[in-house]
Amino acid sequence: MSQFEKPLFDNLMSGDYVAEGDLIQLITDEEEEEQGKELTGEEIPILSVRNTVLFPGVVIPITVGRQRSIKLVKKAHKGDKFIGVCAQINPNNDDPSWEDIYHVGTLAKIIKMIVLPDGNTTIIIQGKKRFRIKEEITDDPYFIAKVNFLEENFPKSSKKIQALEESLKEAATRILHLNPEIPREAQVALDNIDNTPFLTHFLSSNINAPVESKQRLLEINDGVERATLLLEFMMKDIQMLELKSEIQKKVHTDIDQQQRDYFLRQQMKVLQTELGEEGPEKEVEDLRARGASKNWPKEVALHFEKELNKILRINPSAAEYPIALNYAETMVELPWNEFTQDNFDLKHARKILDSDHFGLEKVKDRIIEYLAVLKLKNDLKGPILCLYGPPGVGKTSLGKSIAKALGRKYIRMSLGGLHDEAEIRGHRKTYVGAMPGKIVQNMKKVKISNPVFVLDEIDKLSSDFRGDPSSAFLEVLDPEQNFAFLDNYLEVEYDLSKVLFIATANSLDTIQPALRDRMEIIEVTGYTQEEKVEIAKRHLVPKQRKEHGLKTNQVRFDKSALVKIIEDYTRESGVRNLERAIGKVIRNVAKSIAMEEEYDPKITPDAVRKILGSEMFDKETYQDNSVAGVVTGLAWTSVGGEILFIESSLSKGKGKLTLSGQLGDVMKESAVTALSYLKSKADKLGIDHRVFDQYDLHIHVPAGAVPKDGPSAGITMLSAMASVYTQRKVKAKVAMTGEISLIGKVLPVGGIKEKILAAKRAGIKEIILCKKNKRDIEEIDENYLKGLEFHFVDRVGEVLDIALLKSKVDRPVQFSFNPESHPS
Repeated sequence: MSQFEKPLFDNLMSGDYVAEGDLIQLITDEEEEEQGKELTGEEIPILSVRNTVLFPGVVIPITVGRQRSIKLVKKAHKGDKFIGVCAQINPNNDDPSWEDIYHVGTLAKIIKMIVLPDGNTTIIIQGKKRFRIKEEITDDPYFIAKVNFLEENFPKSSKKIQALEESLKEAATRILHLNPEIPREAQVALDNIDNTPFLTHFLSSNINAPVESKQRLLEINDGVERATLLLEFMMKDIQMLELKSEIQKKVHTDIDQQQRDYFLRQQMKVLQTELGEEGPEKEVEDLRARGASKNWPKEVALHFEKELNKILRINPSAAEYPIALNYAETMVELPWNEFTQDNFDLKHARKILDSDHFGLEKVKDRIIEYLAVLKLKNDLKGPILCLYGPPGVGKTSLGKSIAKALGRKYIRMSLGGLHDEAEIRGHRKTYVGAMPGKIVQNMKKVKISNPVFVLDEIDKLSSDFRGDPSSAFLEVLDPEQNFAFLDNYLEVEYDLSKVLFIATANSLDTIQPALRDRMEIIEVTGYTQEEKVEIAKRHLVPKQRKEHGLKTNQVRFDKSALVKIIEDYTRESGVRNLERAIGKVIRNVAKSIAMEEEYDPKITPDAVRKILGSEMFDKETYQDNSVAGVVTGLAWTSVGGEILFIESSLSKGKGKLTLSGQLGDVMKESAVTALSYLKSKADKLGIDHRVFDQYDLHIHVPAGAVPKDGPSAGITMLSAMASVYTQRKVKAKVAMTGEISLIGKVLPVGGIKEKILAAKRAGIKEIILCKKNKRDIEEIDENYLKGLEFHFVDRVGEVLDIALLKSKVDRPVQFSFNPESHPS
């Protein structure tokens, strides 16, 4: 017995074919008398089966395909479910007669019948009792015969029977160990059989023997004789398995590793030829042919040829082979001196910039200037531009427009959160999983040596123990060095000087100074309300309408509706939130159209409020000047300019200064500087010195959950302190920004345009700035300055003269002093 039949064993042990709630019981000799009472008589239908001998107690599946066999099975299944099963002498005979079947068989009970989609029928049967055909009654429509049932002649338990049973089990266990294909669960089945007759039936059914041998076992009436013959068959099988195992071990020892590799390699070649696949030599020759067509430098060509020769010397099954092959493929897939023709039609470039972006006139002029220089030089060597400004103002899309205007291919690489230097320079190819850096990967992807390469969010680079990526960019972004950029993976120099790099940033403070020095900074400022309305009409509304599948006549925005969205629902320098709000309104219209509801295609301010809900921002955020100590300041944030309020109050105490509103160190130091200056000028401002020692001062900046820092609130804090100590009101609708020094000088600050736009949105009429900031005002478009009056100051005294009114508030704080604190 070389193996137990796995499908049979699995069915028997798992019960897959057992009807729900049923359990197939294995028959034993002791139960045969009770089972015999179920039999319907001596006339039974006979089913002839091929290559199978059924033994009592054993459960097997049989697929029935012949028509008369199917009729027999179906009729028996509807009746008492009993049939006779006889093995077929010649399995190739499709229409057997009585002479073609063995006349000793086994009575079986149909446990379950399954009709398959192809018309065949599978039955699960369990052997019950052996029989011999006594009289052949008919063969139409199927075999029917009279039979005599054969009794099992197995003596009761004795030492001989016990020894025979143990021998059978040991032989079966030995076969299990020699044949790894037999499921290990077969050992469990053997251990659980404690009935000698059933053990012989079970093993007889599963031995690896021809049908003739199994039929011979079935026909033997004497149980001891049958078990002895079964053991003989099993011992022959064990000898064959042991001999086979010994031969395999000897052959395996004789073939050394080199012969084995050669044999397997020859097999691989034959298989690859049959399948039409390429072998290692063919792959290398293809790479060599592709390399011959590349326009690369002589040193790179020599290096590539050297790598190909190295690949041919490596065993294809070695771990280094795929690494070397990938390296060669990377080199041949990179663009080497492959360029697109630049389009230096500046009028065409201006037209594209104007169609893609509204406003930003100075930015467009700067870009056209750069393109003009490129045209005059007739040189592909590109400058390094850095578009700097708040989010949502179109920095990234400007890079795409430049590529479109020049006729170059466009690549965008996001640098946000990049903190591994190897992402830029790549890994050495000796490392597991090594690959080139993102720069080389993108060049390989675009397949051109002179694309427009946008480095998005370059201010978001970070560094950790894996290196500093911003330092790696020093070589990439230096026109004097990047013609020989060295990627760790490539190991040869790669020319990046023809690439037009454009970086974008929200803030310049976090960019490494050496990296910032390599870039031409172009400031992209925020938009005015009028510009936002035009951008919405020309770009945002058509884009959102198209994305939501609506036609022009299905939704149109009134100008007043766009103004309402801009003023009441968005407060930003760019237009991202404006686009989201427009998209929400259009989605509401799309829902009405899809649900066939009535709606007005014209979007009015009332419709905007109904769809978007209550206003998120107050149109007029300026606070009145009825209380002393409250001053409006101007601040710059990464999303544009904002106004902020500095509030101050006095209370009885010991001269303590309290600052609140989540202020940074620089802002706290500005407050301390302002207070020190105020104390030094108390006599000039008419402030009693005793108030500094006997009253506590509290400075608060509202929106306490938002961190605030920077020196630009210096003159604002000083004005708030001076107002509360003198109880003089602050001039209405005035705002200010500027840094102060301890000796009373007003110093310039940045972000002037964003701050002016914030002041206009808040309804401010007058703005106080440092004199040195006048140059920033001169560069701003006059449309931004309409309705504003500017005061340029040099000293703190000028700020207080402009900001503080002469009269005090209606109910000024009444200071009372302890005379003992300052004896005269």
